[in-house]
Amino acid sequence: MSRVGKKPIDIKNIELTQTGNIIKVKGKFGELEKSFHPNMKIKVEDNQLIVERPDDQRENRALHGLTRALLNNMVQGVSEGFSKTLDIIGVGYKAELKGKNLLLVIGYSHPIYFIPPEEIKLEVPNPTQIKISGCDKELVGQIAAKIRSFRKPEPYKGKGIKYSDEIIIRKAGKTAG
Repeated sequence: MSRVGKKPIDIKNIELTQTGNIIKVKGKFGELEKSFHPNMKIKVEDNQLIVERPDDQRENRALHGLTRALLNNMVQGVSEGFSKTLDIIGVGYKAELKGKNLLLVIGYSHPIYFIPPEEIKLEVPNPTQIKISGCDKELVGQIAAKIRSFRKPEPYKGKGIKYSDEIIIRKAGKTAG
């Protein structure tokens, strides 16, 4: 039995609609809809969501934990939301919000203008920090990775855009002999 797959998910204060293998979850932070594999049986009992598998075949064992984790991320996203923080390191590097869009000045000859999707909320608490938040964990991570890819941190001085909890291992530069 999958350790992750057999745990029930609490769904208090959340509207859940199930149509076949399509689950729609609605909460205070938004609404998410996802289609799941037809082998997985998703049941609602006593304000808890339970995922069951038909047998112990390899594919069904793999899908069991995955389905439960995706459902848990959906429920957590619409009830609490997800966020990632990026730090900008470098002299003259900065971020600025223009309406809902993000303007990045990160050492190129031109500024980078990033337009986020509707579901994502961007905040710039100070010019060297970007906070990305939303209810879809996958989309929040994808947008954070996209913004980071504009200027990844380099190993010599650490300049670039990094996750706030990321540790950059520095390399020693050339030594004059």
